[in-house]
Amino acid sequence: MRGLPYVAISDPVQRSHGLSRRVGGDIYLAHLQRTEFRFRSRRSGFDSSCSESLKVPQDSLLLCIIQCLFHSYTGLRPKETVSFCFPPFSSFRRQDVLTLTPWLAPIVWEGTFNSEILDNAYKPLNLTIGVTAFAIGKYTRFVGRFLESAEKHFMKGYRVNYYIFTNDPQAIPRVQLQPSRRLSIVPIKKYSHWQEISMRRMEAINRHIAEMSHREVNYLFCLDIDMVFYNPWGAETLGELVAAIHPGYYKVPRSQFPYERRSFSAAFIPDGQGDFYYGGAVFGGLISQVYEFTRTCHMTILADKANGIMAAWQEESHLNRHFASHKPSKLLSPEYLWDDTKPKPPEDSKTRVDINLGKENIHNYNKHLKE
Repeated sequence: MRGLPYVAISDPVQRSHGLSRRVGGDIYLAHLQRTEFRFRSRRSGFDSSCSESLKVPQDSLLLCIIQCLFHSYTGLRPKETVSFCFPPFSSFRRQDVLTLTPWLAPIVWEGTFNSEILDNAYKPLNLTIGVTAFAIGKYTRFVGRFLESAEKHFMKGYRVNYYIFTNDPQAIPRVQLQPSRRLSIVPIKKYSHWQEISMRRMEAINRHIAEMSHREVNYLFCLDIDMVFYNPWGAETLGELVAAIHPGYYKVPRSQFPYERRSFSAAFIPDGQGDFYYGGAVFGGLISQVYEFTRTCHMTILADKANGIMAAWQEESHLNRHFASHKPSKLLSPEYLWDDTKPKPPEDSKTRVDINLGKENIHNYNKHLKE
């Protein structure tokens, strides 16, 4: 091992900025030996190797890592050396967009991952993915299309629990779900102002995690109910703590981000700080990380409320404050949070989710309900 160049290993299993990781009393190391990638366990002797380009795609690294961790946790050991043939690195590379943050977190765009490799790594883990969405007042009309489109595109082949928070359970339509999926209705109070509803979202999610969903799901995504899925949303989005780049600000300079600039707010971000502007309509990660994230945001919201302050963009301002100092381990490109009222940019090769349904879409959706 001496003198060999190491390969940095990163999320989604764990954020691993070091060169090795101790798991279950074992130490896993990744390194390159000339043109061969090797991943092995010191204790068990589990070893995988493949002779390919030195520029190994991140998804291929993760496949080796996750498979090794899975065998370690379950006590299983393969009888023979396991080899993985890596696709050419060029098939995972895009030079027209930013694909890595300064803190080495991946930014997920179409063309930067291989779904088959990721599914081969994650599906043996028997994960359950949770989704929260709020349908308060008139927003109950979006539930049907949200669920129907999610059933077609969201985490296909995985178990999924939908948690719909609503003040009107009777207004939630019945949607046919796949056998591995279920819908839970979470009653919630309706507030008179939408700003108050927005501010209460973090509190409601945090409480639900503590009381129920921490026992039911491994990962949790918190989404807006007026989203429509148009293309696959899969395992490429799984990570320790995941944020989405806001489609309205990914091309503008940081000085124009609508951060909270008042220093007396708990959501304050000074000039010159911050990395991206993140949308509040999408965030997620490991259930434990989402719990800590929502708890922190709820506490800063309460601090502002005690001082008679409402941040510029309510919970989204507090979300951006948190991510400015606690970097997300994975970023989703605007493909995962596109606004259908805006023209599609050339970089956005595959819009996966549209949000903020325009009048035409609402009309067509209501017509569909009547039929």
